[in-house]
Amino acid sequence: MANVAVLASGSGSNFQAIAEALADPGRNPRGHRVVLLVCDKPGAGCLDRATRLGIASVVVPYGPGRTPEVRRVAETAMTSALETAGADLVVLAGFMRILTPLFVGRWKGRLVNIHPALLPRHPGAHGIADSFASNDKELGVTVHWVDEGVDTGAVIAQKSFPRTPGLSLAEAEAKIHEIEHDLYPATVLKLLEAHA
Repeated sequence: MANVAVLASGSGSNFQAIAEALADPGRNPRGHRVVLLVCDKPGAGCLDRATRLGIASVVVPYGPGRTPEVRRVAETAMTSALETAGADLVVLAGFMRILTPLFVGRWKGRLVNIHPALLPRHPGAHGIADSFASNDKELGVTVHWVDEGVDTGAVIAQKSFPRTPGLSLAEAEAKIHEIEHDLYPATVLKLLEAHA
């Protein structure tokens, strides 16, 4: 049995999809579990989801500015919370911070992220909009290892769908989120099984 911790900043829909998949004995017979949600935004929707799901949560707000000291303090607190929870795998689910090499190095090989585009195309915070604005014939989702770059880690899994004539941005976004909620939990479970 492995312990998963999730880092999130927003509504937490991917966090909930992962937590519900791991709570399903049919999908998770070994009993891997989500033990902690770490959120950097007080009042974020993911915190309400954690409460409803009975999962411990902690808020680690970043201080003002983007100085190295602000990031160091926040990441030290996050690492402490993750270690206390006994996290074996750390899953980023809409965590909108760039992690330092020190944090990434501490969790390397156990730190995964999801991106709403087909990497290596369209990295960064606007993956959906950037891929939609491109001439790409397919849109989709990537699960990848986190390294020291921005969305540059090795790809673990991808799923795509063809761009259809007349597809709107809202429709593309809805389809991407639907794929995320299927692909991410399935990939997390495969990673946990591979290291069980």
